[in-house]
Amino acid sequence: MDTKAALLVDFITSLDGYGAGKGWPGYWGLEGPEYIGWLNAQAEKGWPIVMGGVTYRLMAGFAASGEPGVEEIMTSPKYVVSGSINESDLMPNTTVITHDAIGAVRRLKEDGISLRTLGSLTLCRSLLREGLVDRFRVGIFPVITGITGQERIYDGYPDVRLDLIESRVLDGRIQILDYRPTVV
Repeated sequence: MDTKAALLVDFITSLDGYGAGKGWPGYWGLEGPEYIGWLNAQAEKGWPIVMGGVTYRLMAGFAASGEPGVEEIMTSPKYVVSGSINESDLMPNTTVITHDAIGAVRRLKEDGISLRTLGSLTLCRSLLREGLVDRFRVGIFPVITGITGQERIYDGYPDVRLDLIESRVLDGRIQILDYRPTVV
C-alpha cells in the first residue's frame, strides 16, 4: 500500500455476517494469544478512530464502567459523527463532526490523516458508498449465529468487489482478510 492517507474499515464477524450474538461473549469467546497479539501490534493502531454516535456512546459507557481493553480507545484521537452528543459526554481526544461526515472524512484524508473505523455500520456503509474506503478488513470468527445473531453487518451495503491484499489465520481458527474495495 502506498503512503497516502487511507481509511480502513475493520469488522469482526461471525461466518454468517453478524457482529455479535446474544448470549455469546466478546469475540465469541474464541480470541486467543495470537489474535490478541496481532490486535496489539497493528500498524493502524495509532490512526485516529472514526465512529458514529451509537458506537461512540457504547464505547464511552464501557470506558466509564472500567471495562478492560478500552484504554486504547480512550487515549486514541477520535472523530465522532453525531448531531446529538453532549459536550459533557465526550471522552478525551474527541472531535465531534456534526454535519457532512463524508466531506469531513474526505478533508482529513486530503490533509494526510489516515483513519480507521470502529463499529458504526451505517457510517461505514456511507463511507464505502462514497469511495472513501481504501482497505476493508474482516476478522471472521468460526461461529454461525443464525438464531442469536445481532448487528448484521452487510445488509443495505452497496455491491462491492473485494480484491484480496493479505490474508492470515490466527490461533488456527480466526481468518483475517484484508481487501481493496471497489463499489460496483
